[in-house]
Amino acid sequence: MSPNVNVPQIFGIDVFNEATMKQWLSPEIYCAWKQCIQTGSSLPLDVANQIAEAMKNWATQRGATHYTHWFQPMTGITAEKHDSFIAPSGDGRVIMEFSGKELVRGESDASSFPSGGLRATFEARGYTAWDPTAFAFVKDNSLYIPTCFFSYTGEALDKKTPLLRSMDEVSREAIRILRLFGDHETKQVIASVGAEQEYFLLPKSLYTQREDLRLTGRTLFGAPAPKGEELEDHYFGTIRTRVSTFMKDLDEQLWRLGVLSKTKHNEVAPCQHEMAPMYSNANSACDANQLIMEILKKCAAKHDLVCLLHEKPFSCVSGSGKHNNWSLNTDTGKNLFRPGNTPRQNAQFLVFLAAFVKGVDEYQDWLRCTVASAGNDRRLGANEAPPVILSVYLGDELHAVVDSIINGTNYTDTEKSVMRIGVDVLPPIPKDTTDRNRTSPLAFTGNKFEFRMLGSSQSIAGPNIALNTIMAEELSQFAEVLEHAEDFDAALQKLVCDTFTAHQRILFNGNGYSQQWRQEAYRRGLSELKSTTDAMPFYASEKNVELVTKHGIFTESEFRARNEIHLETYRKIINIEAKTTVDMAMRQILPAVQRYTAETAKGVAAKQALGCACQSETDLVRRLGKGCDTLYERCLDLERSLTEAPSDNIRAADWFCHVVIPKMDAVRETADQLELICDKSCWPFPTYSDLLFY
Repeated sequence: MSPNVNVPQIFGIDVFNEATMKQWLSPEIYCAWKQCIQTGSSLPLDVANQIAEAMKNWATQRGATHYTHWFQPMTGITAEKHDSFIAPSGDGRVIMEFSGKELVRGESDASSFPSGGLRATFEARGYTAWDPTAFAFVKDNSLYIPTCFFSYTGEALDKKTPLLRSMDEVSREAIRILRLFGDHETKQVIASVGAEQEYFLLPKSLYTQREDLRLTGRTLFGAPAPKGEELEDHYFGTIRTRVSTFMKDLDEQLWRLGVLSKTKHNEVAPCQHEMAPMYSNANSACDANQLIMEILKKCAAKHDLVCLLHEKPFSCVSGSGKHNNWSLNTDTGKNLFRPGNTPRQNAQFLVFLAAFVKGVDEYQDWLRCTVASAGNDRRLGANEAPPVILSVYLGDELHAVVDSIINGTNYTDTEKSVMRIGVDVLPPIPKDTTDRNRTSPLAFTGNKFEFRMLGSSQSIAGPNIALNTIMAEELSQFAEVLEHAEDFDAALQKLVCDTFTAHQRILFNGNGYSQQWRQEAYRRGLSELKSTTDAMPFYASEKNVELVTKHGIFTESEFRARNEIHLETYRKIINIEAKTTVDMAMRQILPAVQRYTAETAKGVAAKQALGCACQSETDLVRRLGKGCDTLYERCLDLERSLTEAPSDNIRAADWFCHVVIPKMDAVRETADQLELICDKSCWPFPTYSDLLFY
């Protein structure tokens, strides 16, 4: 870490970005690459060869000895296989080589990655293909080349491929709408994303003493500390020197890799923090967020810290999410979710707003599925996260605009005409006047929608694939109506009014945590899918399969495979947590408490012999003994439930959710009660007080 960082000088220094390409490529080759990006055409092999040679020369100058095709399998994390640049020269020496063929395409063993049935174990061949829209970079003495990952028979085995498909599709359908409003300049509409990242930092010395943190990423045991977050003294508070040093190092590493790290601060819970990047296209944002999660962990290790990305590492304090700020922008610099200065611009804004509202209402189940996980189940619905009921928050003023459209009335006291769309009397629409609603799953914040349900450890690809695809579908439907309309303004007025009227049930500006909202949401017919196992049956519904196949985002088999992977991952995570719970309770907590009980009982017996035994000591021994018996019985019960789990994914996931998790929680309840009455010096691992207030 440099003491004085010249940010403009180091930003993107380890990235083979456009500025670097201009230095290392001839004008002809650079233009050929640019043409490939703009048109989506294939890169000729001779062009790929020259790019590969330049990329290799640049990378080796920066210390790289290897290259890797960096891809995002359906594990939610990244994968890489490194090959050196060396090639024999014939005289016992080597030269450094890298061809266009090696740049454009690679081969990886696909058998050990989750495929949801797309590939059998013996069908091992998988391929990686260079994504020329994402810049290569140097890290840890290797050249990293962002790639797509697919099977021998062509199925997408990754998260990048369908994301790129969805970006192309929403661009295509958005341009159809823009053309109807007279925009003939825009050639591409870009799905833009800024993903805020929350995380916890713990001292490595304490982390290594807890088996649950090492194996599961969260604490399976722990009585609440006397102090939590109730004083609200950590949120936006002064950053500890040790953490500040870490954050400075983190920023420098991210800046060198071209990640637009912008914001850093303390979050609500003790030891919890947040970083946020600036916006970029959804593909770059997804790549950047994967890098952010990786470097958070590596950088923490350099500072003898451990970064926890689990959604709920501590049961008694706020968990961590990942707020996904999503919008649509044109390549001419216009934000399609920002109200305009003219009636026509505002009419266009309302069309895109109506499409989004309609899409969320119709595909609320799929959006819920994209954020479903074992970790997020413990976070969603708590006071630090949105509820599991999908709704859209527009803010009071914009909601009033929508109400006036639905009712055909004025939306301000001063405006005398009925609000009409597509004609010159359309009044101005307020900009950036929405308050923030922390209880809303999807909040409009002036020129974007903030999807707040994402878990801190998950890839942002899935939710953005869904947002892009849903938006593409609704814009496609709108374009079909408007392109064939005899009276455009009349058709536009009716379309927007009918859309808001039909889908107003998804709009909610109030407190999402209240019981009244749950009752109201039920009355409106909105889904309340409380857990992963409640949500996932809706993932591959006929409606959702039809949507993704219609727009070419997934084949049906690719889509159903992802459903299988979700369920399989959920089952495996809970199984690991349950086995760790039994191991810690039986081999650490129970022996420790039994030793303390024996020592205390020995003291009581000695005092009784002298006739001076204390009632408090006698009661303590009784409570400890009873607690040990209960803990032992509950551990055996949990073990039995694991042996009785069904074999198929759907029934197994349901079993782990409704049978295993309650038994795990019962073991924890007993252990946490014992922690509160056991001598701290006898407790076998660091407590919440130790971890959160080190």
